[in-house]
Amino acid sequence: MLKLVKMSLETCRVLFIVSCLAIILLSTLGLLGPFLPLPRSAERFSELWILGPGHKAEDYPFNIRASEPQQVYVGVRNHLGASAYYALRVRLRTQGEPLPNQTTTEPSPPPSLYEFRAFVAQNDEWETPVSFEVTDVEFSAGVCVVKGLRLNGGTLPVRSVSSWDPDRRGFYHELCFELWLYNSTSGSFEYHNRFVGIWLNMTH
Repeated sequence: MLKLVKMSLETCRVLFIVSCLAIILLSTLGLLGPFLPLPRSAERFSELWILGPGHKAEDYPFNIRASEPQQVYVGVRNHLGASAYYALRVRLRTQGEPLPNQTTTEPSPPPSLYEFRAFVAQNDEWETPVSFEVTDVEFSAGVCVVKGLRLNGGTLPVRSVSSWDPDRRGFYHELCFELWLYNSTSGSFEYHNRFVGIWLNMTH
């Protein structure tokens, strides 16, 4: 036998108000959806890193001389939501030359000396050791000119001119790694607004 449950007028009114508020809230969330930040798991980005010779974020080469071999590791992890084709371009920059511009997504102006390329699946990573050695350097009248660089076994002609820094007491050059991403629409690589680098103090 069914029992009829009697509700007071006040209870019915409260249930009606709660139901209306729930409907309004759900409708509002639907409208605001496009403006709310994505959860972290849905973000689209690429990681880029550089590690020292011990494969840790420490003991990076710093004070170096010509003909001294050095090594670091660079890597990238893909969180773009699909497989990606990356290029990693290597430049030698001085303090007087601008960094890549994060606002305009322009790369640093010194010429690219070397390029790594890699296909990386979604949520996968690629990493490679980078061995380098300054092969030709000249010091004169407060100026240091790097003329040669060996990178992963290949010798590259360069011309990177730094002036003596009296505050930091050294001749500073930055080995910079820029991340580029292949754009299938344009059929070319575009700067991906990611870079890492290490400062090197050239010594006699």
